[in-house]
Amino acid sequence: MRLTLRVWRQQHADAEGAMVTYEIDGITEDMSFLEMLDSLNEKLILEGDQPVAFDHDCREGICGACGVVINGDAHGPERTTTCQLHMRHFEDGDTIDVEPWRAGAFPVVKDLVVDRSAFDRIIGSGGYITAPTGAAPEAHSTPVPKPAADTAFEHAECIGCGACVAACPNGSAMLFTSAKINHLNTLPQGAPERETRVLDMVAQMDDEGFGGCTLTGECATACPKGIPLMSITSMNREWLRAGVKAAR
Repeated sequence: MRLTLRVWRQQHADAEGAMVTYEIDGITEDMSFLEMLDSLNEKLILEGDQPVAFDHDCREGICGACGVVINGDAHGPERTTTCQLHMRHFEDGDTIDVEPWRAGAFPVVKDLVVDRSAFDRIIGSGGYITAPTGAAPEAHSTPVPKPAADTAFEHAECIGCGACVAACPNGSAMLFTSAKINHLNTLPQGAPERETRVLDMVAQMDDEGFGGCTLTGECATACPKGIPLMSITSMNREWLRAGVKAAR
């Protein structure tokens, strides 16, 4: 398979960036998208050029480190992570545009690498539970109703890849933030911080400069783990309830 790649190249955060065109051959349909980028980098290194910087870690669709915009879609044409997207979804002779996440709160570090530490700060602002130290408690010492456990697990699947932000026309982080809030607020272990958690995490999200949500639904469509759009609605209810209670 022979491809034309138009890749965003940017030396550092303060440098001007631009799309650079590369021709690559010998790509097989069984390669993942990241393996294709590996092949491109091998070619560039042999030619004495700088390889393309991109994020990756587990390459199993678990860690959320990978993530680029492919032909205008976060993670590409399939609902999966970039590392699990395979080249069988492209045709011989295709031209593929590869860009970093585009959001004001995700500044470009180099090439396809963006700084997603804003997510870490959102989690750190309230993503914890009060728990005594010491020996680990018995697994079933705190009964959790099955519906609550299912809802918590559904939201815990969020891997923080940032596709929701990249896909949103407003650069909103509402889907990510709601997943982290609903994961803990649904469980009895998260009850002590229920109100402060939602107020603190939403406030931190706003402070990071993410855009507002207008419920276009692009975030849920791009999410590789299928976090539902209703997660945002649940968070909004929690936020309103906590705000009213705090104002009394």
